[in-house]
Amino acid sequence: MARRKQTRGTCSYCGRVLARSGMLRHLETCPQREAAIAAANQGVGATEKLYHLRVQDKWSGDFWLDLEMRGSATLQELDAYLRAIWLECCGHLSEFSLGDWPRQEIPMERRADQVFRSNVECTHVYDFGTSSHTLVKAVNMREGKALTPHPIVLMTRNLPPEAACIECGQPAGWLCIQCLYEHDLVGALCDTHVDEHPHDDYGGPLPLLNSPRTGMCGYTGPDEPPY
Repeated sequence: MARRKQTRGTCSYCGRVLARSGMLRHLETCPQREAAIAAANQGVGATEKLYHLRVQDKWSGDFWLDLEMRGSATLQELDAYLRAIWLECCGHLSEFSLGDWPRQEIPMERRADQVFRSNVECTHVYDFGTSSHTLVKAVNMREGKALTPHPIVLMTRNLPPEAACIECGQPAGWLCIQCLYEHDLVGALCDTHVDEHPHDDYGGPLPLLNSPRTGMCGYTGPDEPPY
């Protein structure tokens, strides 16, 4: 069986585009990131533990982020970041947990340096009806000064997965939920065919966004990092 092609992502420091697996190695040696770290360590502020977190959607892995999180930051701050860049649609409840069953809920007030050790992986669930499951794994840790005043730094993010229009094969920017749920079709549509698509039982096609929440509970973004 052929291996499933990984999505690619962009390094926020140098702009290099790499596959998901290669990005972890790249971040360890990226000259622009090393320069940013050196500059930060010469500045004011306290030294603390900083955690490299690989974040990806649980089911496909097409959507992923590399974040650096302050050890002093809380899971509540990470939850807010994930909601802003990927998940928020209707103010649903969410939680972090360890294990599958029985799962061990982790309080939102817990600090990163109390949760993340090397290779520790937890699950974030947003919305306990139409749920989005996100895996958060600590892949590295360094001691130094944070690169920004914020609790979290976006280091890499996947490029939007490619989707072809079901009518013509051209790049798609829309998703028909009725096709997806009732007709077992991908439901991707280009700008031309979305206008003439007949399905509107779910409110019409929704924009395809760079988020695992696309197509769920009427999610429409904003799909942008909060800072």
